[in-house]
Amino acid sequence: MNPFPLPSVAQSLILELICPIVVGETVPLEQALGRILAQAVTAQQDFPYWDNGAMDGYAVRYEDVATASVNHPVKLNLRGEVAAGKVPDHPVLPGEAMRIFTGAMVPTGADTVVMQEVCRREGDSVWVEQSPKQRGEFVRCRGDYYQADAPLLSAGMVVREAELAILATAQVTQVLVWRRPRVVLFSSGNELISPDRPLQPGQIVDSNQYAIRAFLQSQGAEVISLGIVGDRREDLRAVIRQAVDQGDLVISTGGVSVGDYDFIPALLTELGGTLAIEKVASKPGKPLKVAKFANGCVYFGIPGNPVSALVSCWRFVQPALQKLSGLAAPHAPTWITAQTQDFLKSDGKRETYLWGRLDFTLGTPQFHLAKGSHSSANLINLGGTNSLAMIPQGQTAIAAQALVKVLVQPRSPFL
Repeated sequence: MNPFPLPSVAQSLILELICPIVVGETVPLEQALGRILAQAVTAQQDFPYWDNGAMDGYAVRYEDVATASVNHPVKLNLRGEVAAGKVPDHPVLPGEAMRIFTGAMVPTGADTVVMQEVCRREGDSVWVEQSPKQRGEFVRCRGDYYQADAPLLSAGMVVREAELAILATAQVTQVLVWRRPRVVLFSSGNELISPDRPLQPGQIVDSNQYAIRAFLQSQGAEVISLGIVGDRREDLRAVIRQAVDQGDLVISTGGVSVGDYDFIPALLTELGGTLAIEKVASKPGKPLKVAKFANGCVYFGIPGNPVSALVSCWRFVQPALQKLSGLAAPHAPTWITAQTQDFLKSDGKRETYLWGRLDFTLGTPQFHLAKGSHSSANLINLGGTNSLAMIPQGQTAIAAQALVKVLVQPRSPFL
């Protein structure tokens, strides 16, 4: 084990620990939005279901109107009409036309629709004044878009609006999807209180529960919150055991460094976990602990400082969750090249992340550094940010107007 890998190496090590969930569950179509298909979907019918008109006009035989023009219009006998949702009650014979509306079935005998705009109707006759460009013009033929029993949607796809429409069209009313990842979340620290309690000297409001829960839910996880756990070894031991038993993945904040009350690293190995990462060459977020247990649960012990916690989630937890979820193509963190509008600095000892906002309105993306202190304890200037500029290890500065590699805030892959 490399106990102090670069973030890119740490990400690879973490993904090697993750096994996708292979437990399926069936949900009604109405509840399938944002879920991942557990099996490929096929349909038993063609789409379109039958030949239908793509325009309001007249259903005709192509050979009858192939030479029609304004100077030499073609006269056809009009035999009734067919509206959407109706079945034509007779075929179109040579020299005949039938009035047709968009979406209506094309009657037997007809193979083309001419737009009403190029026709002139006179009583029971219609004059076609422009020839179709080709046979079949403005006809959506049965099976043009999909043939029955062919692959329709693949396993591992996320069901979004378009996929919901496809499933409905295929009359799939019950959808087999992968179970959502269960992520157990808790904060550790004697100093922490919930926001609804009076703040006493020396205490800190636990913001991590809210930020990380929101992040996890945006990534499609089912979150099990165990709240705040104090820095008492036996209490932490009991909660970690419970969390590992309940979750596919566990995230705890705080208690992972080298202080006298940082019991979590020792407890992970004591309870049977195998440590894959003890720290990472990242600023913020260095004291990251990642362990895997025999039941497959992967444990993330991330720093308690709120900026460190969110950076760890963006950089390491997000790709792990996507793989765990069963996505066919898990997304790595999204990096872009941007022009920084501010001078960026680092001590060069670790890969450094500075938070700010990307602006895409000027062509080349512009990165604006958040104002104020970039302490990992300062969550206040995180407001309105959407990205992290990265200064490589060994580099101490990036000049204003220079290009910089930027990690884009993860968005939900499920909506």
